[in-house]
Amino acid sequence: MSLSLIKQPEIAMSLQVNKNSQNRITYSCYFNKSREGEQFVPEHIFSYQIAGTLTLYDGTQEYIFKDGDFRFIKRNNLLKFTKQPPAAGEFKSISIYLDQETLRKISIEYNYSVNHIHDGDSILKLEAHQMFKSYLESLEPYDTLNERGSDELVALKLKEAILILIKTNPELKDILFDFSEPGKIDLEAFMNKNYHFNVTLNHFAYLTGRSLATFKRDFEKIFRTSPSRWLLQRRLKEAYYQIKEKGKKPSEVYLEVGFEDLSHFSFAFKNAFGHAPTKV
Repeated sequence: MSLSLIKQPEIAMSLQVNKNSQNRITYSCYFNKSREGEQFVPEHIFSYQIAGTLTLYDGTQEYIFKDGDFRFIKRNNLLKFTKQPPAAGEFKSISIYLDQETLRKISIEYNYSVNHIHDGDSILKLEAHQMFKSYLESLEPYDTLNERGSDELVALKLKEAILILIKTNPELKDILFDFSEPGKIDLEAFMNKNYHFNVTLNHFAYLTGRSLATFKRDFEKIFRTSPSRWLLQRRLKEAYYQIKEKGKKPSEVYLEVGFEDLSHFSFAFKNAFGHAPTKV
């Protein structure tokens, strides 16, 4: 697919519904080496992989997307990602964030509702469709919509994306128009599964269906320690295992277990075990 807006690597398209909102249509492009990270996904995302490879991991399953792949990511999920540019090229992707306010308006306008609760994969690979291609091509003239007075035009493009998704994948209605928030779940099982995601305690609390105060109180009843202390100890324990038993390097492990940077990881590791991770 050839879009004029992606022919210029320096462009970082960012269209906003209003000045107080998060970016709703974003174009990602960068050079050189791969990039890793993780994030909490608060809104549904419809994305197209233009160039390079994107690897996503939701704590259970790994998903790989290459040139020409379309994907749909459900909201309220934790993800680790690796962005790998192609040889001698740039990583390029475009993402449309489908916010709850826009979806609620569409559900009222078209009387859309949920028939079945979707409890399947958090990431869906979508089959390429001509309507997707036409939609992306229609974004070409919108690459400078950071100016005032563009809110209504961007809102129309968001609405169009949602209606196209419903037209091409009717089953997505049960995901798009499910406005329920996470319910109270097994805290111990959730934390043992997701401790390696480096997100805030607020996000952990929200995803387990609790206020931050209730999360901390329930956590200490179960684990007999604070969330911050437990997360540090659990991550270091897993890091030690990965280095000693799996033969991994500290530089390969620190992000995997939930640390932000290598120096912080090395400092915490030495404090816990009495020696640097390179000495294991």
